[in-house]
Formats: sequence, structure tokens, C-alpha cells
Amino acid sequence: MSRAVETLKSVPLGTRMVVRYRIEAGSTDALGELTARDAATCTVATRSGPEMIAWDDVQLAKPVPPPPPRRARRVPH
Repeated sequence: MSRAVETLKSVPLGTRMVVRYRIEAGSTDALGELTARDAATCTVATRSGPEMIAWDDVQLAKPVPPPPPRRARRVPH
């Protein structure tokens, strides 16, 4: 088992993670909350929806801090 998969299996659900995983065209990242795990996959809730990632495709994974607060909208004078 890779270190990245060990990390994903050990952190609590709800942890904000970035996961790099293999896709047909190379690799991509999923950034969001770890919401589910089973014997074959983990699920990361991203802005564009849930990403179900096979353990065999995971290359890197690490917890990340919460996003910065949104900045107030500027109002022209």
C-alpha cells in the first residue's frame, strides 16, 4: 500500500484533502472534503461534485488547510 493511500485511509472523514490520481490522459488533482471510503475507492467532494477515486489510481495525497475566507467585494466610489 502506498503512503498516499495510507494517508487517505487514516485521516478522519471530513478532512480537506488534495489527491493526485491517474486518469486516461495522465493525472489530475481533486481538492475537497474526504467524504467516503470503501475497499476499492475513496470519494472527495470537490466544487464541481464528488470524485470517486480508485485506490490503485492514487499517486499522492495530503491534508490541506481550509480555504481562505472570501474577500469582501469592492464597491466603486
